[in-house]
Amino acid sequence: MAEPEQVRTYSPGGSIFDIPDEVPVVWGSGTEALWVEGEAFILAGPSGVGKTTTIGQVVRGLIFGGEVFGLPVVSHGKVLYLAMDRPAQIARSLRRHFTPNQRASLDKHLAIWKGPPPGDLAKNPGLLTAMCREARAGVVIVDSLKDAAIGLSEDTVGAGYNNARQMALAAGVQVAELHHQTKRGNNGDKPSTLSDVYGSTWITSGAGSVALLWGSAGDPIVELRHLKQPADPVGPLKILHDHSAGVSRVIDDNDPKLILGANHKGMTARDMAAAMFGTDKPSANEIEKARRKLNRLLESGLALATDTPTVSGVQPTKVYYPSKGSTQGSTLPISA
Repeated sequence: MAEPEQVRTYSPGGSIFDIPDEVPVVWGSGTEALWVEGEAFILAGPSGVGKTTTIGQVVRGLIFGGEVFGLPVVSHGKVLYLAMDRPAQIARSLRRHFTPNQRASLDKHLAIWKGPPPGDLAKNPGLLTAMCREARAGVVIVDSLKDAAIGLSEDTVGAGYNNARQMALAAGVQVAELHHQTKRGNNGDKPSTLSDVYGSTWITSGAGSVALLWGSAGDPIVELRHLKQPADPVGPLKILHDHSAGVSRVIDDNDPKLILGANHKGMTARDMAAAMFGTDKPSANEIEKARRKLNRLLESGLALATDTPTVSGVQPTKVYYPSKGSTQGSTLPISA
């Protein structure tokens, strides 16, 4: 695949007055935006916290309209999805957001590249733009950055990839990237700054917006924190994922019924405390508060419970599950 010819274009100085006062968004509303036109968006996080689930809902919004996490998604033309990280798994994840009768629309508005790109995008910076032009795409989803360029911790690689993304943006393509989060913050806490995001500084410095999804793999509730903002910050938000259905919503409270209803594998009082209070290390007091709430659900018939088997004298742990009645009608609407 040949790289595109570079055409030099210059704008008159007065064109600075042509820029609209409001930030033009891809995903957001007014100044509350996660992804804006002409600037790359990074969604970072460890494995299993719902990055692909989230971006799949954004893709649905790009094609059919709607909202994700309460923020509108605006169409910007055909979407090219670079499914480089486990493409079969990405396909299964994307399939949750659509129905078979939408196949013709997907054929028209979505193109999927499976597996590694034709070349390292850091070493071939024009290749990303060329792929978008070949697919006639106005939006590209890079899933994930580690597969687009090898050695992202090196500044030469980070700068090379940033050159590739900036060329695509200059060509009018909107760019979103998924990035694996491997570092923790100070003292083992959850990351809270751009310096906690893996890779060369060029990865984040070249992006207009960076959001972090944080939690443990498979958690039904994770936190979205806006680490770098193009305008006003979004959140932090508490996101409830239904992983089996691939749908998500923002929750504004710590309703134990809602939390338990999304976790069919069961939860201990400690698990509930971690979800309710947003911490990996809930205190004894927080665990006891969560236990009381779970026992109220149990008494009201909205939860079931079993004790784990006793092993080597260790006291059994009570595991709570949503009762059938508590989950009826609780299917979460797709936020896109």
